Amino acid sequence: MAILDLFSLKGKNALVTGSAQGLGSGIAIAFAQAGANVTLHGYDNVLESTIEAVKETGVKYISMTGDVCDKAVCTSLVDETVKAFGSIDILVNNAGTIRRAPAAEHSEEFWNTVIETNLNSVFRISQYAGRKMLAQGSGKIINIASLLSFQGGILVPGYAAAKGAVAQLTKALANEWADKGLNVNAIAPGYMATDNTAPLRADAARSAAILARIPAGRWGLPSDLAGAAVFLASEAGSYVNGHILVVDGGWLCR
Repeated sequence: MAILDLFSLKGKNALVTGSAQGLGSGIAIAFAQAGANVTLHGYDNVLESTIEAVKETGVKYISMTGDVCDKAVCTSLVDETVKAFGSIDILVNNAGTIRRAPAAEHSEEFWNTVIETNLNSVFRISQYAGRKMLAQGSGKIINIASLLSFQGGILVPGYAAAKGAVAQLTKALANEWADKGLNVNAIAPGYMATDNTAPLRADAARSAAILARIPAGRWGLPSDLAGAAVFLASEAGSYVNGHILVVDGGWLCR
């Protein structure tokens, strides 16, 4: 097979949680451009611009909403993907949230919301989709980790804890499923220009400090994750297991 053909997702069926906008939208659009049918998902809506970008590629798609903290939503996302396309071959656990407050004042509500959304839902969906992938003997699971899978961050103890755990969960699932035809990996984005980082970018001093540490000299964009996501979802990444792929403009090198 020619090398570029290894990156094709033609005929594959993907679910990307949290793909209404931002990083998830960029990944879903990249998958569609690579030929995959895609289930789009948002908490309460999916942006028309995301739907249009996927529609333009000519692949099949469905759009769903719901809170991944709800166990029924987790199973429904997988079931509806299989119902619409015939199988689930690729899962991207991208849905997430963040709450900022000093650790001494970080409420239990903040903590529980972040852990439930960013960690517990990842396990639930991966487990349920994983059962279907194990039955078919193939599948790709990509979790969205973070630089805070490696670092502690500031004002985000729940987020750091969840993303650290996502990295470890990725490795744990890879250990069990790699010899059964499944590839489980994660992408750790750097500082990206999304809604989650809007408060940081609005703080002139904090934004300048962040940019000063990024060798690439700019905030990342959702499109910067496209190549990494397609690689891990495709046959080109078939011997990559339990890896946390950092896409950060060089942040961790500094």
